[in-house]
Amino acid sequence: MVFKILFRLEQPHGPGNIYVAWQKGSGMYLATTGVDSIINIFDRYGEVQERIRLSSLCQGFAWDNNGDLLAMISQGPELILWDSNTNKKNSIDIGLKDALSCLIWAKKVPILALGTTKGNLSIYNHNSSKRTPVLGKHSKKITCGAWNQDNILALGSDDKTMSLSNAEGDTLRIVQLRGEPSEIQFSEMKTDERVGGENTISLIVGKKTLYLYNLLDPENPIELAFQGFYGSIVNYKWYGDGYILIGFSNGYFISISTHIKEVGQELFQIRNHKNSLTDITINNVIGKAASCGDNTVKIHDLANLKETSTVLNLSQEAGVDQIRWSNDGQLLAVCTKGGSLNVYVSYMPLLTSVCPPRIAILSSLTEVSLYNYTADKSKLKAVPVTLEVEPSFLAIGPFHLAAGMNNNVWFYDLTKSQPGVDDLPLKLKSKQYLGTVSSIKLNAEYASVLFDGKVLLHLIDTSETSQDDRESILFPDDDNETMVITCHELTADFLVYATDMGHIIYFHMEDWARALEYRHAIGITNIFVDLAGTRLIFLDIKTKGYIFNAVLNEIIPIPDLPAKTHGITWDSNINDRNIFIAYDDHEICTYAYIDNSVDGVSVKKVGRTVLVSKQIPLLMYAGEVMSASSGGQLTQILLSTHDSMQIGIMDKDQTILESNFNKQLNLLRFNTAFSTCSTLKSKACLNKLAEEAMKHLEIETAIRAYKELEQVHMVWNLEGLLEVEEKKLLCGYVNMFLERYDRAQEWFLKSSEPVAALEMRRDLLQWDQALQLAKKMAPEQVALISREYGQQLEFIGNHSEALRHYEKALQENLSPEHTFVCKAGIARTNLHCGNYRHGMSIAIELDNKQLLRECAEILDKRKQLAEAAVLFEKCRLYDRAASNYIRLKNWAKVGELLPNVNSSKIHLQYAKAKEGEKKYAEAVAAYEKAKDFDSVIRLHLEHLNNPEIAVELVQENKSVDGAKMVAKFFLGLNDITSAIKFLVLSKCSEEALDLAKRSGKMQLYGEILLATFTEDEIKPHDFINVATHFEGERNYLLAGKYWFHAREYHKAMKHLLKAAKSNANEKEALTSAIDVVASSDDESLANTLIEFLLGETDGFPKDPKYLFRLYMARKQFRDASKSALIIANEEQVNGNYRNAHDVLFTMCQELKQNGIKIPYEMYANLMLLHSYILVRLHVKRGDHLKAARMLIRVANNISKFPSHVVPILTSSVIECHRAGLRQAAYKYATMLMNPEYRKNIDSKYSKKIEAVVRRPPKSSKDGEAVGDPAESLSPCPYCENMLPETEVSCHSCKNNIPFCIVTGRHIVNTDLTACPECDFPALRTEFVEILEAEPQCPMCSEKIDPRRLTKIENIDAYLRLE
Repeated sequence: MVFKILFRLEQPHGPGNIYVAWQKGSGMYLATTGVDSIINIFDRYGEVQERIRLSSLCQGFAWDNNGDLLAMISQGPELILWDSNTNKKNSIDIGLKDALSCLIWAKKVPILALGTTKGNLSIYNHNSSKRTPVLGKHSKKITCGAWNQDNILALGSDDKTMSLSNAEGDTLRIVQLRGEPSEIQFSEMKTDERVGGENTISLIVGKKTLYLYNLLDPENPIELAFQGFYGSIVNYKWYGDGYILIGFSNGYFISISTHIKEVGQELFQIRNHKNSLTDITINNVIGKAASCGDNTVKIHDLANLKETSTVLNLSQEAGVDQIRWSNDGQLLAVCTKGGSLNVYVSYMPLLTSVCPPRIAILSSLTEVSLYNYTADKSKLKAVPVTLEVEPSFLAIGPFHLAAGMNNNVWFYDLTKSQPGVDDLPLKLKSKQYLGTVSSIKLNAEYASVLFDGKVLLHLIDTSETSQDDRESILFPDDDNETMVITCHELTADFLVYATDMGHIIYFHMEDWARALEYRHAIGITNIFVDLAGTRLIFLDIKTKGYIFNAVLNEIIPIPDLPAKTHGITWDSNINDRNIFIAYDDHEICTYAYIDNSVDGVSVKKVGRTVLVSKQIPLLMYAGEVMSASSGGQLTQILLSTHDSMQIGIMDKDQTILESNFNKQLNLLRFNTAFSTCSTLKSKACLNKLAEEAMKHLEIETAIRAYKELEQVHMVWNLEGLLEVEEKKLLCGYVNMFLERYDRAQEWFLKSSEPVAALEMRRDLLQWDQALQLAKKMAPEQVALISREYGQQLEFIGNHSEALRHYEKALQENLSPEHTFVCKAGIARTNLHCGNYRHGMSIAIELDNKQLLRECAEILDKRKQLAEAAVLFEKCRLYDRAASNYIRLKNWAKVGELLPNVNSSKIHLQYAKAKEGEKKYAEAVAAYEKAKDFDSVIRLHLEHLNNPEIAVELVQENKSVDGAKMVAKFFLGLNDITSAIKFLVLSKCSEEALDLAKRSGKMQLYGEILLATFTEDEIKPHDFINVATHFEGERNYLLAGKYWFHAREYHKAMKHLLKAAKSNANEKEALTSAIDVVASSDDESLANTLIEFLLGETDGFPKDPKYLFRLYMARKQFRDASKSALIIANEEQVNGNYRNAHDVLFTMCQELKQNGIKIPYEMYANLMLLHSYILVRLHVKRGDHLKAARMLIRVANNISKFPSHVVPILTSSVIECHRAGLRQAAYKYATMLMNPEYRKNIDSKYSKKIEAVVRRPPKSSKDGEAVGDPAESLSPCPYCENMLPETEVSCHSCKNNIPFCIVTGRHIVNTDLTACPECDFPALRTEFVEILEAEPQCPMCSEKIDPRRLTKIENIDAYLRLE
């Protein structure tokens, strides 16, 4: 609460104390007095209305209970009365000559008690002017007193007594006190039993204790003492239900209870003032208490005394002495020790009016603050308008302001300024009405005024119009004199008013005629119109609320409306025009008017917002409510249903986002909700949004949501609704998609296409409803629906009803297909109902394979086997027919059908039947078709004596039982070998082992085990027995082999190494030992074998090929490559060039497959050996130059071919000579003439070679030898430098170049391919050429199709040499 100073009077009675008294009742006057012996009477605005001079200092003054009379006494016996109605004063003789000391007015009647300084009493009755002097009431000065409601007078005196008297002055009781009394008051003390009435007298005794005297218990008064540090009691006030506020001189302010069980108990205590407290006061009308002291006044709410609501600082004053509230609580008078008076506005009735965007609030007694609402709160500033009077009602319009009281109204033009004062609006003429005005409403031109149950509509400013006939009109008219208008609203076009009889009437001002009337069942108390005026909310006398749509002339009830609704406000935002709020003292309820929904028009409660007490919502815009608080302040409230706008959709808190989303849905803000869903990424929220959007016919939003959900069917369905313009039809479709079929049917039937309801029921297979609809609107569809209904009933098993509907459908011959479906249904349902003959005859007549099968199935289930078999045979289900005939034991029929039967089970049954008849050949044939080979084997062995066929079948089918039978058969023939083989095959390992031991066939048994089972099927246990047997016979080779298969690798290695010491078993034993190491992956076994192979065990190194195989088996390719080089060198030295070539080639392939680079030494040796092999290829093709170049490469490395030095040099001489390389031929011929080679030259070439030596190549003219023709050049694939074709090292880039496997030359970028089998590179044109003569690779010897040779563009993979 904001306290505004209304006026200040600077020492109106001079310096010194000042005393005040507010007029009771209306509170229009304030009486003051001071040291100047003058009584001043001021109005509420500080204007002096009367001055009354007394003969001496005022001893007391007080207003009577009605506020009509002000009584004043001075230091003499004179009583002066001032009448506020006539402004006249009178002197009254009270019948006593003593100086008066106090005066007390009765509470109900104008009776005045006056006490004197000598203890005498006079009672004056103003109505009768009777004076009753009473002498000797007290022995000393009467200082205080009080009347109760029953006109009992209590007086306190300096004689330390309290007297009780009646209205005639008769003494009822004298009460002795321990000190001088002061501040006597009557009130009601709290007791367990409520007796009512003012039964308790309270007073201060000696300024130290509080004395409570109960009239009902006079013998037990209560005297309450307080803490000494509180100081003396200054004043006290009763409040609430028997509570007392007490102020102490040391600044303390406490509250106590007078309940008998807690009497004197302190409920609250505070030190309100640091130095001293001088006065306290309360006002029950506004629920406030105040204390003053030092130079401050502190205000408290009686409901919450612990909180100080307001503090008034009078820092310019010497101190505050006294405070008094007017009866209505609006004004607080504060008297200072310096003699000044400050009057504050402490409370004002909340007078407000709204005409969006304008707001008018009474901010002071005669001041109105005007606001123009804007979203920018910095621009929301009040424009004050000073009024002529203190108004009791306000009205604001687009251009005018009206304020008034009683039957007077003053109008102001807000668009014009008062002459000479720019800040004040132009005051128009005032207007008086025929009765007290209850409310007034304004639009741009007219004012509607409600008074005495009537409404007067008139022009605000008649000076600017000439419409005499439309200047004013009074409602109700003469025809409705009994009608009482209870409320009214004024829009731009209409006057709307409602009556106590339930009428709502729209008066159109342009036509100056009644436009619309609606009659409610009971009286209406209030109406609230939206901005457009087409919809209004009204409250009836039962406090129920409804929305009335003037366009549709219908009402919609408002659910869960507050029981004590004080007002309703529509949202002024055009986008939220369907949102409104209703409020009471404690909360604001938000509602949404839903006028576009599949559920029809309705009102939904959206939520609640707690309302701060004493606030009145005035205007709402997009969920922001501007409300008026006490003191005329404008405050802003953000509704809890709308606060998502403030939080923002970018907030990442999931809970807040979900809350925002639900609020947006409730407010029908679908676009904003969709944005929130995008942030949430929640499928559940998207589903909810889509459904709500559909319910409110926001089809495009629903489509967007379903697209996000990737629900194609819903998108497809809804896109089809975009072209539907009729709302009822659209509502029907949406309800259908929401699976609210009954509601959908209602909408369809109301629409222009009622047949849609029939289509929906048909699609839903709801045939009962579909039939009912078809009979009414589409009789031509009854037959079709009956057929479909029959199909549905047949599907769920209601065959009798299905038959009835099929027969009904057959009555209409719609099409051949329709007839067939109906007859087929009749056939099936007849069979289900037991009418087999009729059903079968229809099925056979229709001759449809599918129908025959269905009927056969029905008969089969109903155990009608013969009939079912006939139909199965007709629909060519021979297996089923044969099965039924077998069950009927009709073997003849089964035999007829057997060629067409595919079922093994049927063939098996037939075979058993034939075996029972001892027709074994037919039984064998049937068993074979049934794939029961064990039975076939059995019959061949036991009855047909065909063991060869039985053995063949066992070997083909691996039949265990068949093998047992064959083994048994061979045992009978004493064929041990065959018996062991088939015992093993039948998995009778123990019997086979036993037989092998007895017959000395253990090695055969082991071989059979290995030959019979795969790696996964082998059981180590079987081999342990074999290994143990051979170990006992000291056959280390076989023992080792079988320990290996038993996976006992250490034992296997031990025995195999023993066996390897024998030259006869070395190869086989070492090969098996390598397998052991590879399978076991045991490093110790590998080391043991390596030591043995290197001769570290027995001093005899073994062939390196075994070491190579070991490394290969263990995938140790680098070690294997070293071994391969050694082996290849040995083979090469021994002249086995092909073997050496194959070893190196194999090793290279392994390295390539495992991603290991090939060592260049290995690659170079392979190239050299391959060059030697290519010689024969080129010679065979007659390409002597290529052969010569390869032989030159080999001859230059002749030391690596020691076994064939002479033959290689001889071939080199011959091929070089043939190729015209005379110098090269001469070079190698000269080498052959060396003594160590000459004797080994083949005799048929010796003379030719000698001739080459004798005739050296001719020299040039300068004597130098003439060289051989230069070798052709080709580019290096690395650097493109030109170098000889057979050169495999580039002197420019220093890289080793891969060779061509066809020519032996280095490869080139532009003509590269690779063997598709071994992936070695070659020149493509050369490779294609040799494949035409011999289709195999020179390197890997695999057959190659030339079409598989593709040109390689990216050659990087082939250049990676070490």
